[in-house]
Amino acid sequence: MSVLASIIHRMLDNTVLGTLKDGLDTVTCIKCLGGTLSQVQLYDLNPSFSSDRPVDALTEGITPDSLWRRYSEFELLRNYLLVTYPFVVVAPLPEKRAEIVWHKLSADNMDPDFVERRRVGLENFLHRVASHPVLCNDNIFNIFLTEDKDWKEMVYETGFQAKADSRLKAVNAAFRVKNPDGRFTELKHYSDELQTVLSQLLRVRARVADRLYGVYKVHGNYGRVFSEWSAIEKEMGDGLQSAGHHMDAYAASVDDILEEEEHYADQLKEYLFYTDALRAVCRKHELTQFELEMVALDLACKKQQKEELVTGTVRTFSLKGMTSKLFGQETAEQREAKLQVLEQQLKEGEEAVKEKNTESDEFVKTAWVDIERFKDQKDRDLKEALISYAVMQISMCKKGIQVWTNAKECFNKM
Repeated sequence: MSVLASIIHRMLDNTVLGTLKDGLDTVTCIKCLGGTLSQVQLYDLNPSFSSDRPVDALTEGITPDSLWRRYSEFELLRNYLLVTYPFVVVAPLPEKRAEIVWHKLSADNMDPDFVERRRVGLENFLHRVASHPVLCNDNIFNIFLTEDKDWKEMVYETGFQAKADSRLKAVNAAFRVKNPDGRFTELKHYSDELQTVLSQLLRVRARVADRLYGVYKVHGNYGRVFSEWSAIEKEMGDGLQSAGHHMDAYAASVDDILEEEEHYADQLKEYLFYTDALRAVCRKHELTQFELEMVALDLACKKQQKEELVTGTVRTFSLKGMTSKLFGQETAEQREAKLQVLEQQLKEGEEAVKEKNTESDEFVKTAWVDIERFKDQKDRDLKEALISYAVMQISMCKKGIQVWTNAKECFNKM
């Protein structure tokens, strides 16, 4: 049993994203059991990392313990997964630049706190893929974790870019499909509504964080005033100074509190970005359904042409009907030759319809299984995140009560 270690150190626009086995506090180890990526575990190792430390040369034929990956390489991996597994709700990547943040938080993509949160997000992306029942078996994902060199070339050799559907084609299918699956239509509307709700929730949270920051910092003014007051009092001085210290400590704690809040905000953002993955599955279904309808329509046209050719009557206005009236009917030999061509086209059309029907049914079946898996995951994760956020808020309020209780005791001792 071999262990594939993939550790995400930091990701900047023009810097390399490192994965060193003995470099960071948190290490993402993906155990390879029987050739199948099946389990993701976290281990704490000795944090003695230096960004200037060189990577040891890799021994040929041995799986490396450390890899370097850029953010763009994660994007390439995800794009490959989206195209190769269109029926899967592929986990999103963390945001490249901070969005929907409270104004005191740096939006700089090189800010150390933001880089660390993005590192956690990239690590979470690997967890999501490695724990997925289908994606974990993908060879390219395995190569992403194990091959230090030429893995990009291996991705491009799969030809996934040629399989990617154009955005215009998908939009065209969405407007022209005649018999959409109601479940996917409902899912598409749900993803739009979920995106709206989560966006509003994150914006409300950002506004609350701004006001909370102000309230905490005002307590710092309490601390300053009490300290200044204590300097002019003899009997009351010690009590006022102690109360001022409690207020200062309370005011200083807001930075850690709001940084912890960002962790929960990032969990909500993950599902905000998941809505795009849901819509991608819906677009693929619309495109599959549209292609099926086009093939079926073409087959119906061919059958009508055959009927008109056999009976010699044209039921609808067409160029063929006009030419027949102008230049006379076709000879029996010409009609027979056209019938043979139409027979062959009908056989091919029936095979195409059968193939597209099978493809559509298989897509719906596999996609819906993954959608149900995603729903269970979403309900579980969001429930846990919201409960943890509520617990954090309760703890924060208790600390505030404790600060004022301590201040009250200081005042009583004066």
